[in-house]
Amino acid sequence: MIRNSITRSFVYREKLEQQLLTNIQRALEPLEKLLEEISSHWGYEDRMYRFYYQSFKVYWIQGITVMIVEALEQLAPEGCTLCNLFQTIIQEGTEHTFEFEHNKNWMEHTRPMVEAFLHSKYFLEMIVKYGKTYTEAPQLMDSGWAALLCLYGLR
Repeated sequence: MIRNSITRSFVYREKLEQQLLTNIQRALEPLEKLLEEISSHWGYEDRMYRFYYQSFKVYWIQGITVMIVEALEQLAPEGCTLCNLFQTIIQEGTEHTFEFEHNKNWMEHTRPMVEAFLHSKYFLEMIVKYGKTYTEAPQLMDSGWAALLCLYGLR
């Protein structure tokens, strides 16, 4: 009895992993465009510079982060949501409004935004990479694909 439920849950998880890959491959072209856009000078290079220059424009990174997260959410297999670790990082790194007092504790106010952006960018990069690499969800997997399974609660 236990063996049958283990086998069923393994088969169900494999089905969800394949569904994730299928969802990625169906959306690959717009995901590639999004990655190209956020990796551009204005999407990545300039926003990171704004953090170190201590410019209020670093706050604009939140919009990019939200775009990525929305794309990630749309790829979720049936019944799956983004993992709690990632959701916490995103919650702490979005919905901030610049106030002049933030300049006194710059890192405290802005580092969570940069962290949220970098984590979301990482997952988008992995989605594009493995959406192009795999034709079927693998049993022996690369770390990036395993991280995606963690993101969707499949590992």
